[in-house]
Amino acid sequence: MSDYAVLEAAARDRAGKGAARAIRREGRVPGVIYGGGQDAVMLTMDPRVLHARMRKTGFFATQFHVDVAGKKHRVLPKEVQFHPVTDDPIHVDFLRVTDRTRVTVEIPVRFVNEEAAPGLEVGGVLSVVRHTVEVATAAGNIPEEIVVDLSGMEIGDSVRIGNITLPEGVRPTIADRDFMIASIAAPMQIVEDEEEDEEDDEMDVPTVAEDEASQQDDEDGPAES
Repeated sequence: MSDYAVLEAAARDRAGKGAARAIRREGRVPGVIYGGGQDAVMLTMDPRVLHARMRKTGFFATQFHVDVAGKKHRVLPKEVQFHPVTDDPIHVDFLRVTDRTRVTVEIPVRFVNEEAAPGLEVGGVLSVVRHTVEVATAAGNIPEEIVVDLSGMEIGDSVRIGNITLPEGVRPTIADRDFMIASIAAPMQIVEDEEEDEEDDEMDVPTVAEDEASQQDDEDGPAES
């Protein structure tokens, strides 16, 4: 059995809105495990345990063993519903998986070797377009993260999904374009200076009306006193 983190849960025997409200009044979060060709398992969880796991990067791409009454279910978190005012979790759904279960998950992106990027050394700014990338894969092949190496990148360079080597069998769900993950942008001060220079150049160029007025003054000569 693989070494997945264990989430402790208690079984519940009633479904429905009334039962869910009663569980929340007791200070617990109702939930369900479904899928895998088996019956759904109704459960309740300590919200503190759920909060602690959700604060970690990649929660929805992390597999767990949910222990319900001594029986462990291998699962992947699928959805957490939140209270519209307090933002507390009010329901959690888990998908039962095996190594071969096809899933779609968001994988966190991690950037490395920033110190080896010349564009950042001269003051460029790392502009992150995607902090996660959605991929389709088998549950047994979910990568923990997508690593982007910034070595050698200059101002104006970008990283696209085509530059990333994904594990075999892992495919981005966006397949119709080579989408951008991040780029190194010019420092804001440089951009502002360039814009100011362009404005100064525009101010120095005389308009057609100014040219015609100047020519007319030359033809009329000095004004009589």
